Amino acid sequence: MVREQYTTTTPGTSLERPKNEYVYKIGIYGWRKRCLYLFVLLLLIILVVNFSLTIWILKVMWFSPVSVSLQVGSQQRRAEGQDHLPCPAGHAALNAAQDADSSLLLQSTHNVTVNARNSNGEVTGRLNVGPKMVEFHSQQFQINSKDGKPLFTVDENEVVIGTDKLRVTGPEGALFEHSVETPLVKAEAFKQLRLESPTRSLSMDAPRGIHIKAQAGNIEALSQMDIKLHSSDGVLLLDAETVRLPKLPEGTRGGPGVSQGLYEICVCPDGKLYLSVAGVSSTCQEYSRVCQ
Repeated sequence: MVREQYTTTTPGTSLERPKNEYVYKIGIYGWRKRCLYLFVLLLLIILVVNFSLTIWILKVMWFSPVSVSLQVGSQQRRAEGQDHLPCPAGHAALNAAQDADSSLLLQSTHNVTVNARNSNGEVTGRLNVGPKMVEFHSQQFQINSKDGKPLFTVDENEVVIGTDKLRVTGPEGALFEHSVETPLVKAEAFKQLRLESPTRSLSMDAPRGIHIKAQAGNIEALSQMDIKLHSSDGVLLLDAETVRLPKLPEGTRGGPGVSQGLYEICVCPDGKLYLSVAGVSSTCQEYSRVCQ
């Protein structure tokens, strides 16, 4: 930059214009300028690398608009949002403290969702623990014992319970809307076993027989309509010291008979039972009017 001097004169006077005395150069020249450009270029390269690394980390860590906020303390780790644990080998683990008695706690104010993904990133299994319900979405759900024995298995076709005993402790018992297949139905000790169908019929079928046993009590069969005992190939056997049928109707005939307190049981063609006065021979034909 050139600094000029200005001189004022009166009219009619001629003065020579003074020459420039000082000239100052402002700027960076030489090797300093080259170093400055090199430093700016280096900063630009570092900025591009940092931006690329940031984009790569966001993509690898599965960050979403609801990003993860992880707080690490001396006693706990806290994450807000969605946390993904990818692993190149296809296996990831969350472990508690090294102490064997320590437990792993996953806690949330709303719900806790655990997703399992395949190699394409698709969700193949989901466990959602909410404040009112626990939901599991998968093709099969299975609970095993310590030795690997399946205890409870659920899939789209059936439910399998692998325990030796299934106990229902509800006061209303167990409710089955359709059929039930089981080799044994047993009540707890000193409690009654009750099979009931309030509005429909109760049917028990077995290819080789049905065994009903009460070791310390009675067996009662109550029905609003009929009770049918049917054997397609065999006999109906009532084996007991005393068999009582207190409400059987008594057959009638043309004239009164003398019963003397002895009766015989007769069967109508339709299977209905009735009593007839006992005699020297069978009197079922004489007292068969009840079958009409």
